[in-house]
Amino acid sequence: MSTEADPRPPSAPTLAARRPSVPAQALPVHPPRTAPLPPTLFPGPGGPTTPEPDPAPATARARGPVRTVAAAVCLVLGVGLIGGAVAGGRLAEPPGRSTAAERDFAEGRTLWRTVPVDELFPRSVRATGAGPGGADRRWTRVGVAPDGDCAGAFDAPLARALAPAGCARLLRATYTDATSTTVTTIGLLVTAADEAGMRALRTRFTTERLAERTDLMPRPYAPPGTVAERFGDAQRVSWHIGVLVDAPAVVYAVTGFADGRADMPPQPAAQAVAHGATTAPAQAGLGHDASALAERMETALRRALRAAAREDQR
Repeated sequence: MSTEADPRPPSAPTLAARRPSVPAQALPVHPPRTAPLPPTLFPGPGGPTTPEPDPAPATARARGPVRTVAAAVCLVLGVGLIGGAVAGGRLAEPPGRSTAAERDFAEGRTLWRTVPVDELFPRSVRATGAGPGGADRRWTRVGVAPDGDCAGAFDAPLARALAPAGCARLLRATYTDATSTTVTTIGLLVTAADEAGMRALRTRFTTERLAERTDLMPRPYAPPGTVAERFGDAQRVSWHIGVLVDAPAVVYAVTGFADGRADMPPQPAAQAVAHGATTAPAQAGLGHDASALAERMETALRRALRAAAREDQR
């Protein structure tokens, strides 16, 4: 869960330059031609006619069709050989060979085992212009949950919505803003689905607008003994859910206030960051926190996939 142009060869000699010269004394001497025959003396209906040239010998007449047939046969054989070579090359490919995109997708299912936690969940995250009004934002990691399965990680409606993709692993970390006022949990769900399954899941989330339903908010992770220890289900205010199709992963974020307040109506991040939004989640920057940190998680995951692909090519 990543020229230097060769000098042009000298021009080939022309055909005339390659033709050997023949000494004058070696040229054959041909006998003088006889005088042409006079016009025929047997006038036809239109009067006297000029004699037609002698027809070509039978061998010469037959040579044209033979050459045509031979050329056609060569063409057919050439095309057949080329086609056979291409087909043979395809048949020679090892069975089960996958494309680079397929290998990268498969790599995403086990990447979490090898990537350091600080690459997926950095200790500190800075984002220029990511806050309300284009303000800069900075978040500090306060805790990383042990990786595990998805048991108890989601409310029942969201668990049912994600069930078709399966759950191979769940990774989570929680951050707080520079003032320790807001807290945000970032989650990386590594699915068991293939590419078609992820496309189907994304299509459903998009067409049914599942990421905007308040009953499908992700659950937070509240590390004890930190500023986020009061971040429970009732404190959820804004959230983001992103279904990836180039990796078997679902990236989500959910945010709220660190003081435990639970009287704020929740709003999806996409609406809270919309231009002109004046709701409390929008003005407090909770939607901005969820959107920016989820985007940062997706970027880190894709960077790790590219790095793993380069390593495999060595």
